[in-house]
Amino acid sequence: MKMRQSLAELERAFVDEVSLDRHRRDSLKRTTEKRTLKRETEKRNKRGSVRFALLVLTLILTAVIVTVVMFRTLLPAAR
Repeated sequence: MKMRQSLAELERAFVDEVSLDRHRRDSLKRTTEKRTLKRETEKRNKRGSVRFALLVLTLILTAVIVTVVMFRTLLPAAR
């Protein structure tokens, strides 16, 4: 009788341990997926910010070049 009770306790402990491991594994998987999604979002936002900065820089540079060329073109005509 003692042997059966001990065996039943071991089986119950094994089932509990398996259940805990499964829960832990699922939790780690969800955490990893969230971290990956967050990293990808941050990377995408950073890329977007760099592209926006390049766009603004290009527009400003274009405006400066057009202004300089315009004044150089008009200056000799004024003399």
